[in-house]
Amino acid sequence: MGLSLISLTGNASTLTVSGLASALRKTEHWIYSVKAYGAYGRSRPPEVEGEVESLSQVVALNAGIELRGDRRFTQEISGYLLTGVDTDHIKSIEARPYGEAGASIFWFDTKRDEKASVRETLLRTDFAFRYARELRFQYYPNRVDLPNVDLGGPRFGALFRYGVSKDITFQEEAEILVSVISDSRILFSSQTQVMANLTDALALGVGFLVKSDSAPPPGKVSTDTALSFNLTVAL
Repeated sequence: MGLSLISLTGNASTLTVSGLASALRKTEHWIYSVKAYGAYGRSRPPEVEGEVESLSQVVALNAGIELRGDRRFTQEISGYLLTGVDTDHIKSIEARPYGEAGASIFWFDTKRDEKASVRETLLRTDFAFRYARELRFQYYPNRVDLPNVDLGGPRFGALFRYGVSKDITFQEEAEILVSVISDSRILFSSQTQVMANLTDALALGVGFLVKSDSAPPPGKVSTDTALSFNLTVAL
């Protein structure tokens, strides 16, 4: 679980809260995972004493949850089913439920072993087909109903995790979805994280997220980025 908070008061006012949680369970033949995230933020611009106080505005409002189940055919190859839903009011996405079926290859999956001086190394690649229904609604600056959009096509994903040292872990997760139904559209995301262990359960981390959409809702830019500093708790 991770949590970040930014709070500013005085001449300007800002409050941003974001959190994430993930869980993973492995058995001999199955891998189950769930992850969820959310963020909310409001901001009021600087004001001059004696003037009418400016109104605060929503600058972040998004959330999502994803469930995944892998069936291992061998230690390296598995098939999986995945489902989830996300929302982002700032980007005019009211809800985007999706489902996916595909296959994964585990090129490396080594767990950290301090006694044997072995560092954690994981490399997994996915090839799948995803379908999503994007329900659009413009919330800001004016409330306007927008036409909904279908997404469907191949998705390629990769997850790489490496133990740089005993207490520092690097992780990169990236995916690209090429929609071939309706109008042509490409969605790409990349999340880079570096985590430093403070104790066995607590870690500090820095992350950089990039999300790009070749055909975003009307009036929205194609690329969003986010730099975050997080406190993570491992249970």
